[in-house]
Amino acid sequence: MPRKLLKFLILFDNTNLLYFPGQFLSGRVLVELEEDTPSLGLHFHVIGEGVVKLRTPRRDRPADRESYIDFRMRLLGEPGSAPVVLSPGIHSFPFKLGLPLGLPSTFLGKHGWVQYYCKAALREPQGLVHKNQQVFIVMNPIDLNLEPPILAQPFRCEIEHKLGVSCMGSGPVLCRVALDRGGYVPGETIAISATVRNHSRVTIKNTKAALTETISYMSGGKVVHMETRELASLRRGKIRPGQSDEWNNQQLYVPPLPPTNLRGCHLIKIQYDVYFIIVPKSLEKEIKLQLPIMMATYPLRSNDGTLRRKHNTHYPTTLPIFRPWLEEKAIE
Repeated sequence: MPRKLLKFLILFDNTNLLYFPGQFLSGRVLVELEEDTPSLGLHFHVIGEGVVKLRTPRRDRPADRESYIDFRMRLLGEPGSAPVVLSPGIHSFPFKLGLPLGLPSTFLGKHGWVQYYCKAALREPQGLVHKNQQVFIVMNPIDLNLEPPILAQPFRCEIEHKLGVSCMGSGPVLCRVALDRGGYVPGETIAISATVRNHSRVTIKNTKAALTETISYMSGGKVVHMETRELASLRRGKIRPGQSDEWNNQQLYVPPLPPTNLRGCHLIKIQYDVYFIIVPKSLEKEIKLQLPIMMATYPLRSNDGTLRRKHNTHYPTTLPIFRPWLEEKAIE
């Protein structure tokens, strides 16, 4: 009757599998055997890597890869030594190592990922190898209180643009947009103020403010994939020639987003923007003002340590790990 391996598990002490850079990753490899089993060794491997893949007609293939953790250890046996006989029953092999500082956060995307996982391999003398692996999550938080102070200040953008096939005798569209600050966390609202003056002869169909997420996948220093998705938006109605419209502290809600700090990753970049868009009622192209913002994990606090909580702020109790909207069609 052949030997039987009943259980071969990697168990973390932190059962929610969430770790921060600088913390200890600890746990045990659990082996349960039905009978005496000789073993050449129990190998343990901790891996952290970033991967970008290229999509070909037949299959996906890695385009670029970088390593953040590559740590190996033996939990049982020594190189070149005789096999160790493991008796029937349960055997527990502990492990513990410190995670490096500055690790990029776990990220799962359509064309690439940043992932962390452990692999265990139990080798028998006859060449049989039992394998298992377990993923863990790394979150490297961004604290707005530790970022440049300018992110806590309002900032503005403006544009002057002429509409119409012939600009003779037609004035410009003037637009000024301001955000209450440059850094936010999920659950907060972005306060948008804007003035749009239509001095042209073309009716403006509507104006829109949109929060977008843009993910860029890099290989060889070049962008190989890019996708932009709209996460939230506000609209206002038409502006006839000679008229104006005011956005007075309109609130754009920041939905729950995966906490993604990809500093330290050179293959995947995530950018958040607020776009203010003017849509003419003609064949004219849309007028877009781009206002980059930072999406953080920990919100701003006052000097006394209290949260700078705005009205209608609802911080989510949990944040998602995945981005279900990645399966949706991207904005062109």
